[in-house]
Amino acid sequence: MTAPLLDVSNLTIRFPTGTPVADLGFAVGEGETVAVVGESGSGKSLTALAIMRLLPRTARTTSGGIRFQGRDLLALPEPEMRRVRGRKIAMIFQEPMTSLNPVLTIGKQIAEVLRLHEGLSSEAARKRSIQLLDLVRVADPHLRVDDFPHRLSGGMRQRAMIAMAVACGPKLLIADEPTTALDVTIQAQVLDLLDRLRRELGMALVLITHDLGIVGQWADRVVVMYAGRGAEEADATRLLDDPLHPYTRGLLAASPRLDARLHYTAGPLREIPGSIASALGEPGCPFVPRCPMALPTCRTKPPPLEEIRPGRLIACPPTLALERADAAAVGR
Repeated sequence: MTAPLLDVSNLTIRFPTGTPVADLGFAVGEGETVAVVGESGSGKSLTALAIMRLLPRTARTTSGGIRFQGRDLLALPEPEMRRVRGRKIAMIFQEPMTSLNPVLTIGKQIAEVLRLHEGLSSEAARKRSIQLLDLVRVADPHLRVDDFPHRLSGGMRQRAMIAMAVACGPKLLIADEPTTALDVTIQAQVLDLLDRLRRELGMALVLITHDLGIVGQWADRVVVMYAGRGAEEADATRLLDDPLHPYTRGLLAASPRLDARLHYTAGPLREIPGSIASALGEPGCPFVPRCPMALPTCRTKPPPLEEIRPGRLIACPPTLALERADAAAVGR
């Protein structure tokens, strides 16, 4: 079996005030698109920052590993990690207006990546920056290369961020809510662009989102996170057609779908009662206060992800019990 490009195992991130990510694990294969979904506060962006080794100073990884191409990123010295960051693993941050430097032109910010990692001269880096802006479908790239971020629309700023991220042809691209604050038409264009670049450049893509509407079209696999833990993992089509975890079902029931035909998506939209659990590390499954299927055993310890079918993992004792009972009945 081929080793995954990225392997996150039992990752735990602690702050002095709590543990927002605990025992998280997932893998990303070569050329694969994996969507990481969940409500705000689920730990999605924090996980991405941990992969990039860009966590806030008050945060630390207390257990687990992050292996990329067989190397443990958490064990790399910072100078070596700098050679990985931006060249082999790149990230598109959530809000381009705050991620781009307002006092440098778009061209200079893209050229900085090329000069640092590729050793290009200023002239060669500028030419390559224009080519990259053209690659991400920025109109008049020879003119836009000298524009400052505030002169670009939200969609154009996001394209400039993508150009910067793919400048060195990374093997893994992490896109953290890349369509936030964009209108629906521009969202589709940005996602289509990311998918085209993934195929053309041979990248793997980790797509962080809370919008389940984009998962079915753009992702190969889905990792559902809740309160810093993995809740469910499956092929995108299977997960959308047959969600097993009560939280995944709740997310789908709260999302409008044109093809709503199943009992958990049909009818009016339904919200998940309550709010996401805190990071204080309460015992038991963090979804218990909001779960319609909770059992007394769910309150004792957080359930681990368990594989119930090939490629299908879930962390929910009540659902696991039902699945095993169904499997036993079929086997008799």
